[in-house]
Formats: sequence, C-alpha cells, structure tokens
Amino acid sequence: MTSETDPRFLRSREAILNAARELLLESGPTAVTHVQVADRAGVGRATVYRHWPQVEPLLLQAMATVPMPFLDKPTTPTREWLRRELTAIARQLELDDVRAVSTTLANTALWDENMDTRRAQFAGILADRLAAALDDAEARGEITLTLTSRNAAAMTIGPMYYRSTIERAPTDSALIEAAIAALGTWSTD
Repeated sequence: MTSETDPRFLRSREAILNAARELLLESGPTAVTHVQVADRAGVGRATVYRHWPQVEPLLLQAMATVPMPFLDKPTTPTREWLRRELTAIARQLELDDVRAVSTTLANTALWDENMDTRRAQFAGILADRLAAALDDAEARGEITLTLTSRNAAAMTIGPMYYRSTIERAPTDSALIEAAIAALGTWSTD
C-alpha cells in the first residue's frame, strides 16, 4: 500500500492533475476522462482510478486550478456583453460533464468542507464579477438596477442552472433575455 506522503504517490497525483487541467483547457470538460488523463499523464488507468475513483472530483479539482473565464473582462455595451456571457454559460451547462460537475459540487458541498469552500469561491467570483460590471453599467447610465448588484448572479445564472439540472433542457435565448431584463431598466430598452 502506497502512503499518501510517499513522493512517488504525490508526483503521480500531481501529474494526473496537471494532465486533467491541460485537457480541460484544450478541449473542455468532456476531455477529462480516466483514459485520456492517464494517457496524457503517462500513467496507467489504475493509477488515475486509485487517486480519483470517480472522474467528477478530478474534474472539480482541475477546474479549481483553472482561471474561470465567465463574466470576466466586461465590455460595453454591458447588455450585449452579458447576453454573450450568459449564452456561453448556458451552452456549458448543456454538456453532461459540466452538469454532472456542477451538481456534484453543490451536493458534495453539503457535507464536505473543502468542496463547500470551492463552491463558495466559485459563487463569489461569479457574483463579484457580475456585481462590478453592473455597478459600472449603472454608473455609466446603461441600467437602473431593480435589485442589488450582488443578487444579480442568482437572478441570471439561477434560472439557467435550474433549466439545465432540474429540467435537463437547454436554456433558450428567451430565458436569457428575461433574466437580463429582470435586472432593471436598461437605457437601450
């Protein structure tokens, strides 16, 4: 039995995580499979399974080390930028692997402190980015918010998450437009 403090164990674990991260960045979440990660890391599949018996926790850990592109680098007009960003998030939530990871994260966070920390970090990043973009848009006169900018992430991403995970259906542009409109009065309305 290999000890978790054994340098070989730690090196193989790091190689697997690096391989998962590379695959995630290159090809998205669907590329992070036991077989592809093992091939990329130069280890046997059994080694990957020993470290991560399920692929979802490996994908979650890899995602936690990759910069999150969503709601990053806002542009003007803000409404158009938000539409593009929410559409990109909706398309990702349509992927089975992303749906599995997001529900696994939410579920595991109920009893696992480390996962709850990751969940809070992920949610905080999304809320902070969106709040900052909307606050700037309001300062420029693009929108008069009808809710706090901190609640905007729940108002916009929540319906897409529900549609994806509970209904298991794609988010259409009408839902995205309704979520954007619900944030406030846009000067372009």
